Amino acid sequence: MKFFRKIRQSFLSDGKTIPYLKYAIGEIVLVVIGILIALTINNWNQSRIKLQEELNYYSNIKRQLLEDTQVISNNINFNQFYYEQYQYAIELIENNDRSNLDSLGIIAVNLLEYSDFHQETNTYQSLVNSGEIKLLNNQEVIEGLQRLEEIYIYINKIEEAHFEIIKIIFPELNKIIRLRSIKVENEDLLFKYQFQNYFIIISDIMREKDEIYNRALDEINAILGLIDKEL
Repeated sequence: MKFFRKIRQSFLSDGKTIPYLKYAIGEIVLVVIGILIALTINNWNQSRIKLQEELNYYSNIKRQLLEDTQVISNNINFNQFYYEQYQYAIELIENNDRSNLDSLGIIAVNLLEYSDFHQETNTYQSLVNSGEIKLLNNQEVIEGLQRLEEIYIYINKIEEAHFEIIKIIFPELNKIIRLRSIKVENEDLLFKYQFQNYFIIISDIMREKDEIYNRALDEINAILGLIDKEL
């Protein structure tokens, strides 16, 4: 700065107005260029920081979706296991096959079992509530997360309906089976069509849950594909 100041003073003391003006303009240009370079570097740093934040969110979303995939897959296997039992129970009651009474009693107790994914919150809603969804630039990922949230809400409603039916079944089951020893005490009630209807209703719910679970997996896989491209 002292060097530049001496040059300016030299021009002024020698009465060299035009060279001084040219020099002053040159100095201004240098200052402007310096400012532009500084702004460019700052913008680049900010962009780099935002990109890293975005990539971190994509990584977190991917981790959560992979966890959801595992839980949903377990629920699908869980449903399939009990669904096959219920179909067998329906046939036993339909054919009044009392030779397998003990097996039917065990399956009847299993009506109290149900899969429960029940997401209280999910990634999309968390991002919206925190305002951090603006960090994601891929609109397809955002739309996919929104669709997945709607699927999760539907899953939760089906699970709640399933549980409400179990609450209705339990008193009836209590009249038929001694739960501690799983011993059938009233086989006539067990083989009535009214109790068979419980197996049919629960089976229908489990088929619907299986369909919506698989729809969730399809949406998750689509989102994961988009995220992998971003990463």
